[in-house]
Amino acid sequence: MIDTPRLVDQYCHGVLRTELGLGTFEAHLGPAAVLPASGTTFFDTQTGFAVRRWCPPLLGLEPHCPPARYLARRRELGVAETGRRLLRGAGIATYLVDTGLPDDLTGPAELAAAGRARAHEIVRLEPLAEQVADTSGTVDAFLANLTEAVQDAAVHSVAFSSVSAARCGLAAVAEPPGRGEARRAAGRWLADRPAKGPLDSPVLLRHLLWIAVGAGRPLQLHTGDRDPAGLAGFAAATAGLGADLVLLHGSPHHRTAARMAGAFPHVYADLGAALAHTGARAADVLAEVLELAPFGKLLYSSGARALPELHVVAASAFRAALGRVLGAWVLDGAWSRTDAQRVAAMLAADNATRVYRLG
Repeated sequence: MIDTPRLVDQYCHGVLRTELGLGTFEAHLGPAAVLPASGTTFFDTQTGFAVRRWCPPLLGLEPHCPPARYLARRRELGVAETGRRLLRGAGIATYLVDTGLPDDLTGPAELAAAGRARAHEIVRLEPLAEQVADTSGTVDAFLANLTEAVQDAAVHSVAFSSVSAARCGLAAVAEPPGRGEARRAAGRWLADRPAKGPLDSPVLLRHLLWIAVGAGRPLQLHTGDRDPAGLAGFAAATAGLGADLVLLHGSPHHRTAARMAGAFPHVYADLGAALAHTGARAADVLAEVLELAPFGKLLYSSGARALPELHVVAASAFRAALGRVLGAWVLDGAWSRTDAQRVAAMLAADNATRVYRLG
């Protein structure tokens, strides 16, 4: 009943270029840096079942085929052909790609070519700041170069992302640090920093986020498994400054993220992980989000990383959930089919096209 348009994936990563064995493949089905317990497998998760449901037909196999058969077919086709078939089968029109991960992942251009789509870069702030620190000799040079690097990045990217926002003290202090405070924090961090160590100073992270806000690009804030309500002060402080905030990976706090999207004009909520990780329950989760947020404030994403299968799973779960929820409301007479189709297009692509100025 509801046509599912091609999608704008507003947050994802590249895919691995190397062949994967059973253990390596299934490790990417679960949480990052976590291995399954002895005697168990991440194929026995909602994500694992969704891979076996949606991906085998794109490789010429029956749905729900055993994992060993699926991975054997993967090896028969080779990693490049497997990636092309899966990415093109996902039906993504545009990828917005976070390039800040250390793995050997394809970049935006490679992902676009494999998926026969367009792609744009999202710049992750923390690695950018660490690169600036590696090449700046003094505290003053570091702070000046940091501002310049963020402004330069805003020219060639469509957005910034931050993985540290939820834990950098924004809940306690939402305002930008003063120059003296930022300079003292930079001095301490540079003096104590081990070789190429990560940016872990709460004051500098706060300073970095405010530089990004000033650059005017949308700022994606990873919330992980934290309650995004802790970012409400930062949302209030940045209202009216010209930079939209996008709350990523809200599961299991998707309801709070949806409420914040409704409360602040410049805050948007991501539909990615909340749907992709709930598998067969994705329709229930989508219905909860649609109860709380204006429809123009919700954005599709896959959040996919490393495995092209995760792009397929996210897109398939989103389309299936959208069809079930909106289709049921049309059948009940609560919505017209025209309105349902319009909202489907908003969530799938139109909202992201507007927020990220994709034209």
